[in-house]
Amino acid sequence: MTLDVATKTFVDEVLNSGDSGGSFEDRTPEEARTFRAQLAALNGPAPRMARVEDHTIEQADGSFQVRVLVPIEPAGGVIVYYHGGGWVVGSIDESETLGRKLAERTSCAVVLVDYRLAPEHPYPAAVDDSYAALEWTAERLEDIAGSEVPLFVAGDSAGGNLSAVMAIRARDRNGPEIAMQVLIYPVTDANFDRPSYTDPENQLLLTRDSMIWFFDHYIPDASRRSEPEASPLYTEDLSGLPPAVVLTAEHDPLRDEGEEYAQRLTDAGVDVELQRHKGQMHAFFALLMLPGSERGMQQVVKAIRRHVVRFAHERR
Repeated sequence: MTLDVATKTFVDEVLNSGDSGGSFEDRTPEEARTFRAQLAALNGPAPRMARVEDHTIEQADGSFQVRVLVPIEPAGGVIVYYHGGGWVVGSIDESETLGRKLAERTSCAVVLVDYRLAPEHPYPAAVDDSYAALEWTAERLEDIAGSEVPLFVAGDSAGGNLSAVMAIRARDRNGPEIAMQVLIYPVTDANFDRPSYTDPENQLLLTRDSMIWFFDHYIPDASRRSEPEASPLYTEDLSGLPPAVVLTAEHDPLRDEGEEYAQRLTDAGVDVELQRHKGQMHAFFALLMLPGSERGMQQVVKAIRRHVVRFAHERR
């Protein structure tokens, strides 16, 4: 199946024209961040929230920000959301519209995590920041939501990678209880020779060379890329993890590794809802102006709301 019409138009008009043309690997990290911010600015206005708060979390070697988005409807859960961008680009400012829409649609509070970026802060800084944010949120669930509610982790691309790693780290460290992991076209491996990586039809917003560029900045020492907290597909035991919702895109270099990770979770006895979104490219979920984003949002919202309703019923 080819790209859907709206995505093809987007690629032709935004990615392959004028000053915006070119891939991430053709840019410096600062140039790539500017390009990513320009894409995020196309997402339009965001829903109104009942409360928006910024907080600083201190680490031993620095600090980072989180942004708490509390919807107008009573919060039935809290979602810790990790943005995409190859661990090199992206921010909570750029993902706020997505976070607000997720909060409004799920009736859950959303905590956006501004984990520190590579190459200034290489692996495992993003992992450590992400876990610190998860613990910080878990300690404040009732303050954020107003009552005891389920805790979710979610993220797209590099954020999907971090979400998967958070679920594993929380299990292994007896950390926060995670109700569900939402993995949106996640990075789960650093193997650039899978069929989805080498397929010419998949070289769109994200390319094989882009992913090599991202990993070169995030984990310059290639020998460390197979560590489970870098590539969760290498985790020996995936049993006992929270249920997973996994979204992949048909025309995405990351498609195969995301689907293999979903299969490994299933094989380990984890409840998995996997959907490959036809005619979509990498980043479709975060490109809110595209119709494919709405279809992905519906999948995520339905899964989270089902769990929130079940949790509330069990609490009665």
